[in-house]
Parts: sequence; structure tokens; C-alpha cells
Amino acid sequence: MRKNPIGLLLNGVIVSFGLLPLLAQAQQPVSVSDAQVAAMVEALRQAAPQIKNPNDGYYSEWQVKPETLKGWTRTCLKRELTPTQFENNPAIARQVISCITRRELTNQFRATNNNEIASVRGAACWWMTGSYTGCNKGFTAEYVQKVVRFYQQQPSKPAATKS
Repeated sequence: MRKNPIGLLLNGVIVSFGLLPLLAQAQQPVSVSDAQVAAMVEALRQAAPQIKNPNDGYYSEWQVKPETLKGWTRTCLKRELTPTQFENNPAIARQVISCITRRELTNQFRATNNNEIASVRGAACWWMTGSYTGCNKGFTAEYVQKVVRFYQQQPSKPAATKS
């Protein structure tokens, strides 16, 4: 039985065009809004452990470790800042925190199929532990819940869906 090569080619093209919209939809990047990033940045700031000792080794209102700052400032500013530079410039600190928060929220929106609160939970867990999971008991669970609560209280972002 001989097949018509032109017919097979035409059928392949038709099928390909039919699948293109599905592929384009699946590959579209997740978009996290500026309001969502700002709400998360503020929630992380508000949930940061209270400073008991001004020389505790953490910097800025977000309580960031110095070894973490090097990579974050290199990624976001294309240059390293010292902890003192980061600490003494709240605008730069917020810019770096916003940059990292956007990256992590985007990762989580992608991983949770755009579930906003699950994304906030995952990003908050990552913020505290370096892992997106495992923050379901003890201090880390309390911290994540605090971040979610502060996130939901931010006035400039759309209402979050609960999960």
C-alpha cells in the first residue's frame, strides 16, 4: 500500500498548526505583578524576626545573612555590596529584596499552577530555609503563616485566593 507523501505532509502541517496555540499557551511565562511583589516584600519585612541584638549578624529590615547578600546583590545589581552598604541604603535593600522576591514568586507561581497563596507559602518557606517545602510545623510554619497573613493584608494587591 503506497501512501501519498504530499497528503502526509499536509496532514502534518495541519496538525502542527492546530497544536501551536496549545504549545504557546503552555510556554507563556508566569507573570507576577508589581503589586504582588511589593506585597510579598512588605510581608517578608513585617514577618522578619525582631532584632534583639543589633550585632546579630543579619542586615536590613529583612534580616538577611551577609553570605546571602553577596549572591543576591551580584544577581540583582550586577555588583556585590558589603553588608554595611546594604544596611545603610534602604532603597537599595528594597530593590534587591524585590528582585529576589520576584524570581522566587515567579518560580512558585509556575510550580503551583498560579495558586497565589501556595506560591506565597513556598516563597516564604524558601526565604526562611532555602527550600520550598518542609515548613509545616514549628517555628518555620509559624513564620510562613505570618508572611501569608501580612501578604493578605497589603492594600495595593488584588484579593488573594485562599487554599
